[in-house]
Amino acid sequence: MQTFHGNRLVLATSRFHLPYMSAASANSPTNPWSVLSEVARRSQRYLASLVERSVVPTDEALAGLAAFDGPLQDAPISPEALIEELDRVASPATVAIAGPRYFGFVNSGALPAVLAANWLSTSWEQHGGFQIASPGSTLLEQVAMRWIVELLGLPHDSQGGFVTGTTAAHIASLAAARDGLLERVGWNARADGMVGAPPITVVVGAETHSTLFKALGVVGLGRGRVLRVPVDSQGRMRADALPRITGPTIVCLQAGNVNTGAFDPFLEIITAARQADAPVWVHVDGAFGLWARVAPERAHLAKGVELADSWATDAHKWLNSPYDCGIAIVRDGDTLRRSLGLAADYLPGGSTNGMDYTLEGSRRPRGVDAWAALRSLGRRGLADLVERNCRQAKRFADAFSVAGLRVLNDVVLNQVLVTFGDDARTRKVIAAIQEEGTCWCGVTIWQGVTAMRVSVISWATTDDDVDRSVEAILRVARQVTFAPGATSSTGHR
Repeated sequence: MQTFHGNRLVLATSRFHLPYMSAASANSPTNPWSVLSEVARRSQRYLASLVERSVVPTDEALAGLAAFDGPLQDAPISPEALIEELDRVASPATVAIAGPRYFGFVNSGALPAVLAANWLSTSWEQHGGFQIASPGSTLLEQVAMRWIVELLGLPHDSQGGFVTGTTAAHIASLAAARDGLLERVGWNARADGMVGAPPITVVVGAETHSTLFKALGVVGLGRGRVLRVPVDSQGRMRADALPRITGPTIVCLQAGNVNTGAFDPFLEIITAARQADAPVWVHVDGAFGLWARVAPERAHLAKGVELADSWATDAHKWLNSPYDCGIAIVRDGDTLRRSLGLAADYLPGGSTNGMDYTLEGSRRPRGVDAWAALRSLGRRGLADLVERNCRQAKRFADAFSVAGLRVLNDVVLNQVLVTFGDDARTRKVIAAIQEEGTCWCGVTIWQGVTAMRVSVISWATTDDDVDRSVEAILRVARQVTFAPGATSSTGHR
């Protein structure tokens, strides 16, 4: 883990005297920060409304967004007027992702304590690139990273950084993988680039997430220069189909298939890969599934994942932090730092600078959000959250099966795939469910079948929300199925 390496952090204290922030003026109209109280009031009203309001905005609210699309005025406006306009026009046009019945795209809502910590830490206006500009935030990020490594059961000396999301975590990790592998065969990619470099083979599963390919393109390994390994009926990479490794190779595995929630067989694949007489780096896409490691009833799904070399995950998924907060973790932190580190005469050095483990020089210390989530939940609270969401996913699946619908996947985590008949009818039902507004679920195509994907990952979701959503889904499905001109279907292929 990143440490201060014996350097003692000394904070100088001082008292700031700002005329407009005296005790007498704290609540006066001349206090420039009084608008924050108004923001808090409006935010609480908005968040409370999500329990009952439609998950999707009305057509009227969407049409109202046109009010923003005008010329920029000449004169300033007051903070209060700006916030009033923003709330009045934009709040009704939002999707209720922060609410309890949004089940699309593996998006969670922010825990109240974490949202509050986000507001406070944003008010600090800290530059998270280096420790000297953000001593408190830097230490909180270091503590959060240590806690995460411990919770996930990863090698204790792993290091990492807080980035925007799993896509950026892939880029950071794969840059380290590229440089580390090529260094082992005598090529300095950091200094000499990739022109003329020894080739690196990239092995992926047939159902690898699209963000991994984007990252491969960014780090110069190519979106299309991959060997695709067949998967089984749940989307897991088949260990028996792993190709022979003969040169520098990156093997990319998944903890949590984006459709089924299934896990690649880490122990078998990583053990086989390590037996090759060639440099190998194993990278894990664990955007949401890696957090199964914290839940006693789910941890077995990710057995062996600790044997990998790098891991990418999100705090804004199962930690329920605000957007955005991704996490890149690398077993050999020195390699990550050599790949991403910044140096200049005017910049402070040392191993505690966040910019040396992430893509950005200027960065928000978003790891404070992860710290707040972990501090708020504790070990037991986080485990309970993961287990509860997984049970709720099974509650969805069981209700669908009882109703005669076809559930496509084994519900081992928080993902449910269900069809409503043929592809055309399934799409029609999903569109009607989204329009009805009780809940929101997305459409996907998995192994050639069009399905509705239900992702349960929010702290705010209760069993009553699940039951209410199931009732709406089945009611809408019946209305679509038996609408004039529709043909009957059993829902099975």
